[in-house]
Amino acid sequence: MDADAEGTDVTSAEVADAEVPGGLVLGPRLTGTAAPVDVTGVLLAACGGLSYAVHASIGGRLIGRGHPSGAVTGALFGAAALLVLSLAPFVDVTWLGTVRGAAVAGCLALFTVHLAYRLFGHGLRRTSASAATVLTPAEPAVAAVLGVTVLGERLPCLSWCGPAVLGAGLVLLALPVRGAAARDR
Repeated sequence: MDADAEGTDVTSAEVADAEVPGGLVLGPRLTGTAAPVDVTGVLLAACGGLSYAVHASIGGRLIGRGHPSGAVTGALFGAAALLVLSLAPFVDVTWLGTVRGAAVAGCLALFTVHLAYRLFGHGLRRTSASAATVLTPAEPAVAAVLGVTVLGERLPCLSWCGPAVLGAGLVLLALPVRGAAARDR
């Protein structure tokens, strides 16, 4: 994050450094099912997070330079689709040939990709890529709260630890750093 624009010296990487290892180390022990951590899965998840950060950074820069957010988002997803398409021969995609599979894929494409990233691209015009990237992990917490309040789902107390840690991280990012006001004068 830009310390001058955001009023804080805490970066999203520092929050991730604080939150992620705690979840990896404490998660299995808190649930009482201390399963071994799959290092490959952790590395792939880290690569996914890195690719998301690169996507947001490139998108933010291009949109900030005046390119239409729809064109930028389309170009980024087109490039990503070409990369994923190279994996198609190695994955079973027969489920797409069924009515249910096509409906699920269409719903996912429309709502979780097209609409969500269209709004994300529109938001990048009004906020920095670093701020948008830091706020994005709040989505699963919002989904959990909506599931409980709207759908009547019940979550065990332990399940609320993730949103609580995430909320604490977001609060830390929002707090101004001591001396920031004096520095800005």
